[in-house]
Amino acid sequence: MAPLEIDQQGPVRLLRLNRPGQRNALNDELGWAIVYALRDAQADPSTAVVAVTGNGSAFCAGLDLKAERDLATHSRMSAEDLAIDDLRWVSRFLLTIRNDCDKPVVAGINGPAVGGGLALAMACDLRVMASTATLVTGYSRVGGAPDGGLSFTLAEAVGYEGALRLMLESTPVTGPQALSMRLVGEVVDIGEFPARLVEYCESLAALPPLTLRLTKRSLRNATRHADLEGHLRYELANLLRAFDTDASKAARAQRLAPFE
Repeated sequence: MAPLEIDQQGPVRLLRLNRPGQRNALNDELGWAIVYALRDAQADPSTAVVAVTGNGSAFCAGLDLKAERDLATHSRMSAEDLAIDDLRWVSRFLLTIRNDCDKPVVAGINGPAVGGGLALAMACDLRVMASTATLVTGYSRVGGAPDGGLSFTLAEAVGYEGALRLMLESTPVTGPQALSMRLVGEVVDIGEFPARLVEYCESLAALPPLTLRLTKRSLRNATRHADLEGHLRYELANLLRAFDTDASKAARAQRLAPFE
């Protein structure tokens, strides 16, 4: 059984973590599979939006502590590169989604997201959460410290103290709580969740492709650089590039453009 299912539904690529018997806990095979699937989606011109969700009752229970480490078998890196690699697959979740992929990546949190699973969810650009799901940092429970960029993404979402409390207290956060804390953008009844996740991704994919990609690039740039004037030039250049495409012109003609 493949640890990651990939399902192309029109312009939406669904990545389903597929270790339901282990609550989709991350081992080296699944971790690298997620990284490479995201890279493949970025390279595929027919894919506009990527969704990451879990099969079974969990989104992802974090690192599979019982699994043997087997980086060499599942990584496409050379032995030399592996020997000096200090990022591994868990750090590449955030780097791949935010740096390498300019297409929106939506986390479909269908069940508990714990530790590295929460890091994966928070690395995504947007989050839709089932009403019965929970978010747990979990690291303090096992004497660990956050990885996968979670110290960055949590602070980005809820501020310094909020992130520190979540990481040290490891208290489960329910769907309604996550929505009020702005950890997620939408909470959906579990019975409606699978259909709503696809529906939301399809609504994004209906936008002009360059609008999606350049908007993500602009926001990424805005949250990383202190040079406001330079960023405003960057924003305007992206807007002009987007407006000059046939898809953007068609969208404006159909009154789909913003503010019309």
